[in-house]
Amino acid sequence: MHPIIRPAAMIAASIFMMSLGSSAAMAGSAQEEANRSAVLAFYEKGLNQKDVDAALAYVGDRYVQHNPNAADGPEGFRKFIGFLREKFPNSRSEIKRSFVDGDYVILHVHSVREPGTRGRAIVDIFKLDSGKIVEHWDVVQEIPENPANGNTMF
Repeated sequence: MHPIIRPAAMIAASIFMMSLGSSAAMAGSAQEEANRSAVLAFYEKGLNQKDVDAALAYVGDRYVQHNPNAADGPEGFRKFIGFLREKFPNSRSEIKRSFVDGDYVILHVHSVREPGTRGRAIVDIFKLDSGKIVEHWDVVQEIPENPANGNTMF
């Protein structure tokens, strides 16, 4: 092969491959944003509006719960929301930030079960499959009355 043609062919092939990669990245970003939207809607419908059926529309055929205090599946979620509705009807969760990494959506949340209280800082992690929530993990920390520093938890 002629030495001048070879680099030109390599450059053309590189440009073509970069354009394919760029399209794939954009498609990934669109799916990630769809995942974020699904989790945000699930959270609002379930945790804030306490509308179990509307929230479960965002859950897949399986729902694996990694919180040791909650049961697996839609019925486990239904029981949890029933508990909130009965014990903490005015509870509210404010999502401070959300992060997406492929099929995972992570929320940083300020949850207040009783209005006027400090509440809790929560990190929720959701795994999605085909746009539906299939797994959930969370880490919960009470907001202290007298923190050791002047920083907020949010």
